[in-house]
Amino acid sequence: MNRKFSWRGMLLALVVSVLFTGGCSAVAAPGPEGHLESKQSREKETSRLEPEISRETESTVSAKETEPSAVEIPAGGSELPSRYDARTDGRTAPVKNQGDLGTCWAFASLLALESSLLPEESYDFSEDHMSHDPNFLLDQKSGGDYIMSMAYLLSWRGPVLEEEDPYGDGISPEGLTAVKHVQEIQILPEYDRDAIKTAVYRTGGVQSALYTTLQGQQDSRYYKEENGAYYYSGTLPPNHDVVIVGWDDDYPAENFSELPPDNGAFLCENSWGTEFGKAGFFYVSYYDTNLGSTNLVYSGVEPADNYEQIYQSDLCGWLGQIGYGSENVWGANVYTASEGAQQIQAAGFYAVDADTEYEISVVTDVPQNPTDADWLRLKRRKSQMVSGKLSYAGYYTIPFPEPVTVQAGERFAIILELRTPGAVHPMAIEYDSGDGRCLVDITDGEGYLSADGDVWERAETEQECNLCLKAYTVMR
Repeated sequence: MNRKFSWRGMLLALVVSVLFTGGCSAVAAPGPEGHLESKQSREKETSRLEPEISRETESTVSAKETEPSAVEIPAGGSELPSRYDARTDGRTAPVKNQGDLGTCWAFASLLALESSLLPEESYDFSEDHMSHDPNFLLDQKSGGDYIMSMAYLLSWRGPVLEEEDPYGDGISPEGLTAVKHVQEIQILPEYDRDAIKTAVYRTGGVQSALYTTLQGQQDSRYYKEENGAYYYSGTLPPNHDVVIVGWDDDYPAENFSELPPDNGAFLCENSWGTEFGKAGFFYVSYYDTNLGSTNLVYSGVEPADNYEQIYQSDLCGWLGQIGYGSENVWGANVYTASEGAQQIQAAGFYAVDADTEYEISVVTDVPQNPTDADWLRLKRRKSQMVSGKLSYAGYYTIPFPEPVTVQAGERFAIILELRTPGAVHPMAIEYDSGDGRCLVDITDGEGYLSADGDVWERAETEQECNLCLKAYTVMR
């Protein structure tokens, strides 16, 4: 049987999983914000395939094994201390106040980012700029989530300095440039205390979330004000983002208003000003239902001159996932080199789940409207191939062993092969789910998908999506 007909004819569906699981909304739940987490599904038909599109929580993973960055067990032994407070090492950013706006997602993201640079570098990044990003359609009162903060940072739209775009004035200047380039964000395993502790100890604050009825005050059945201690054991989803900056394995269970199963708590930094908790910090029980379910650590933050140009077509980031019902998928993004001779030095992509294996390479002289035969020819002469395994989900920038030079106007492609154990949709995509959150433009990309690396289809026209696959260059 003809192979091309075989898999295209027998394939039942592509599976797309749309992610919006880590944010806040002023109207979704009690409190100043509601952390947006829902499970919905609908179907979308295309001319050739019928992907099932679902909104589902997907959190990941296990311990990271390979380059680039890894959060590591502290030097000198495999044991973490039973108690740690990042404040004692000057590794927490000053407490901020989001006021009555639904911007906890931006505050938690940038507080965690700032802490990852301390104590060597001290920055005050602008939450106003992040939450006014024109690619996001939600206003500051309507909230957001970590997918949005990742998209903003990984596209180099920020971070910018607070002094350039002060918070709360209702406006955001145009033309500001990022003062740092975020190249890696790891998503730690659900409820993995050791992974969270290790990240806090070695890298910086961990962005996470909880459910709260506090509404910026100190009155809640789940909160014991005199101890600054919070514990929720119910089933409601998270509605507020915070930053984990320490822990105490022996923190007494009796300190909470309701008794958890055992001692132990994480120390968290909030964004409700210093009047809340203990000068803006509070303890959350290890047994809280939500804290630790989603965990982001900003593990790769570099100077803004690390690369000169970023090639990308996913300004709204990881909105969904796509695949051919198996653990393997191929993707390629084609770009046209801009002015001057450039060197392609690295590529970036999302690992959507645990233990993702990748092989990534560069090809040049890509023809217009490449056929399957063209891709076969290109694969045979691909250069600077690099492979590895990433045990944490998240976004990773992978340097090539040697830069690849391209001239102005030359078409080049980043080719990525992924294998994610247990997955049926291993490729992260930008996709318009019609929920009104992001301004998705799929006309700015030229991406290609394949189940086997031999037979390819155009992502934008066949599946109405852009691939989350970037390239980084410097001028030669």
